[in-house]
Amino acid sequence: MAAGVPVPRDCWAVDFTTMMALEPHGTDVWVGTGPSYPWGGLYGGQIVAQGLRAGAFTVDPGYRVHSLHAYFIRRGDAAEPIRFEVDRVRNGRSFCTRRVTARQSVGVILEMSASFQVDEAGPQVQTAVMPEVPGPDECEDDGWSPLFGRRTAARDRGVTSAWMRVHADLGEDPTMQAAALAYLSDDLPTEAVVLLDPDLDRDRPPEGQFFSASLDHAMYFHRPLAADRWHLQTFTCHGLMSSRGVSVGYVFTEEGTHVATVVQEVLVRRARPRG
Repeated sequence: MAAGVPVPRDCWAVDFTTMMALEPHGTDVWVGTGPSYPWGGLYGGQIVAQGLRAGAFTVDPGYRVHSLHAYFIRRGDAAEPIRFEVDRVRNGRSFCTRRVTARQSVGVILEMSASFQVDEAGPQVQTAVMPEVPGPDECEDDGWSPLFGRRTAARDRGVTSAWMRVHADLGEDPTMQAAALAYLSDDLPTEAVVLLDPDLDRDRPPEGQFFSASLDHAMYFHRPLAADRWHLQTFTCHGLMSSRGVSVGYVFTEEGTHVATVVQEVLVRRARPRG
């Protein structure tokens, strides 16, 4: 790994903006770290966000990310830095494409493609409708990280909705705002899948009942957003197949504007008895 790069600080001794401050390490290569998470390993949203940040470093600011597609290959290790290698796949007049590979000593932990587009005039049509749920000030915070706020607004079989925002002032940088939403977007998809599982014992917390892992992650950025303000994320599991579930989510502003769509495939297995 890169010499001289500090190892992650324990627990949450790092904020989001520090996490996104990747260090250059050669041509189109950046190195980042992250905190140690309660379950061990790395949080997939962190790797996607840092990968998007690395890819954006090679793109002219006139282009904004409109989509990304990522595969989680291996579990990351919080005790090691992460190396982000960017391939400039295409530079066009309207679109730029980047491929980002995240590596640790174990090998590749994430492969991601991201596409960026210059702003163009066009129609604005929205068909997605924000569900009627209590506002963020009416919901209790039930987040697991001091880096962001999460307030669950509704939960049902195969469906979950929560207000979310990062606890950092990200300013006007659209790439940082998009990276922050990418960070947040990996939290709820698994919950929606688990809530649809017929083996779920609703009288017990789902933790301990299942083993789960994100397999792949796609995002579509429709409109400008501010992830440091409250947005409602609402996810629905669209089916369970073998050990996999597909979760589709919409992201809305408080006013109901649809700013992004997220699709994730999640691996869910019954937890093995201990002993």
